[in-house]
Amino acid sequence: MPAANDPQYLPDTPRLSVAGTRIVDPQGTPIRLRGVNRSGLEYSPRAIPDEDFAQIAHVWGANVVRLPFNQDWALNGGRGLTADDYLGLLDHAIEHLACHGAYALLDLHWLDARRAFGARRQFVPPLPDPDSPAVWAKLAKRYAANPAVMFDLLNEPHDRTAEDPYPLWRPDGTQYPQEHRRVSIEEWQPWAELLIDTVRADAPETLLFVSGTNWGYNLRGLPVNRPNLVYSTHVYRSKGDDWWGAFGHLAETAPVFVGEFGGGDDDVEWGRYLLDYLEDMEIGWAAWSYSDHPHLVTADARTTPFGEIVRQRLADPTMESWTRS
Repeated sequence: MPAANDPQYLPDTPRLSVAGTRIVDPQGTPIRLRGVNRSGLEYSPRAIPDEDFAQIAHVWGANVVRLPFNQDWALNGGRGLTADDYLGLLDHAIEHLACHGAYALLDLHWLDARRAFGARRQFVPPLPDPDSPAVWAKLAKRYAANPAVMFDLLNEPHDRTAEDPYPLWRPDGTQYPQEHRRVSIEEWQPWAELLIDTVRADAPETLLFVSGTNWGYNLRGLPVNRPNLVYSTHVYRSKGDDWWGAFGHLAETAPVFVGEFGGGDDDVEWGRYLLDYLEDMEIGWAAWSYSDHPHLVTADARTTPFGEIVRQRLADPTMESWTRS
């Protein structure tokens, strides 16, 4: 790891907060967060290679990296690691990103590596469970003083699928009836408020990101009546093109961030239009994913066509001409 006093790698991560519809630094200067997701720690208890952080933050120029994590492993450990070992992997990622001037957005992505919430071994939960406040309390205590860390409270609230065998939990620790499948803002907002309040008890200044419903896409019904929040949407081509209705309208009154978007070779033009829209709306983003499908980078370290538009937009957010490697 580069020395903290190496001029090339001096951390440049002042504490961020919300002012009106913008994310700002301590001087009130607006900061647009643009970066990528570096998935992996939600399903693999192995350290992310240091060269990935250098490439993402130092070469590509990302100022934020969204890091999915596993709730169970952060609380209890797993697959040969203790909880402290697993949290050490998060520490490692945060420290290396900060050395390149980038923020880490810790994302509660999986509750554990055992329960599949539907077909095709889909591990993203529809709602939190009774252990979720405990994991956020633990992370809040651990990272409260670190300005390079931000929290994404739950990846993608969504309706239970027909194949999902697990009931939904209420914040009071009771379960909805087994037949209850809908996750609207009515089910999600009380959970969001509980998790916000849990974090705020120990980390009152940490910037928090709140996803919408419908797999994160739909921000209707937000904002939450709490300060210093960013609202995170996940935008994929399959969701349609009513971006204004899903999230653009909220950007007029609150900070909005695209926590995930991505695509394959056939989605490049769509990706260009989305990035143009986000630039016009002054909305930040993190592309999915540096390490998982749909890929920004191949296994042999080549940038995909979709990854190329992300890389070039990180280099020049206003560019209008595009090339492929």
